Amino acid sequence: MTPTFASILIRDERPEDAIAIRKVTRAAFAEHPHSLQTEHLIIDALRTAGALTLSLVAESEGRIVGQIAFSPVQVGVGSIGWYGLGPVSVEPASQKRGIGTSLMMEGIDRLREMGAQGCVVLGDPVYYSRFGFERDDSRWLLGLPPGYFHSLQFGDLGAHGEVTYHEAFRTQA
Repeated sequence: MTPTFASILIRDERPEDAIAIRKVTRAAFAEHPHSLQTEHLIIDALRTAGALTLSLVAESEGRIVGQIAFSPVQVGVGSIGWYGLGPVSVEPASQKRGIGTSLMMEGIDRLREMGAQGCVVLGDPVYYSRFGFERDDSRWLLGLPPGYFHSLQFGDLGAHGEVTYHEAFRTQA
């Protein structure tokens, strides 16, 4: 049975949410063809390193059904204020209900409010273009197909060059 949601609350992650976030993230990526099944470990490592700049959860009836994470990235040399989006997860039974969209919109709004210069993401171009992400050959992730790497610039100060994510993204299962 597919759940229906009376209301979804998007809020900041709390310390007591870590186990639920891990469970939702594992379930969301369990059948993903390009996943190494390390997304939950990446979030844990970012949190432990103090590099989880923004972590929002989607809560329905007191239960976490989704999560989105943002962490600092380096773009080229000397860039500041750039963030990487990911992972973003919605439990399988709750997908296709606008929860991911709500997490994305709130996360992007929060980054802007923080004064971020921009955000990068690796993923489906059709999905992320809905939120303003575009392929920009002046920012790249080494070793990955450029058609799946996108950026969203907020300010006038565009950073250019190779993007480097936090070392937590090299976490092994």
